[in-house]
Amino acid sequence: MGESNKVLEITDQNFSELVEKSQGLAMVDFWAAWCAPCRMVAPIVEELAEAYAPQGLRVGKLDVDHNPETAYRFHIRSIPSILFFKDGKHVDTVVGAVPRPFLEAKIREYL
Repeated sequence: MGESNKVLEITDQNFSELVEKSQGLAMVDFWAAWCAPCRMVAPIVEELAEAYAPQGLRVGKLDVDHNPETAYRFHIRSIPSILFFKDGKHVDTVVGAVPRPFLEAKIREYL
């Protein structure tokens, strides 16, 4: 897979360290390998990670099949779900495959 080196792999084990204890804005894509809409959103997530890294956006992907605890904690029932965290606090959730400008507007709102 053409994963960008700007996209962190988030797990149940490192979620607290990489997201909840971080400053600034973090965007976490909750996804699964079998999810077709997740595959549609993946390149957008990678592009945004690349584009907004200079402004301090941290982007991660969490595979819900392999990390059920975190998905359960945030009541993830539909994927893809993209959660936004500002200074470690959950501030917003976007559910479903949405276009890049929609996610960009969210990023700009919280950056």
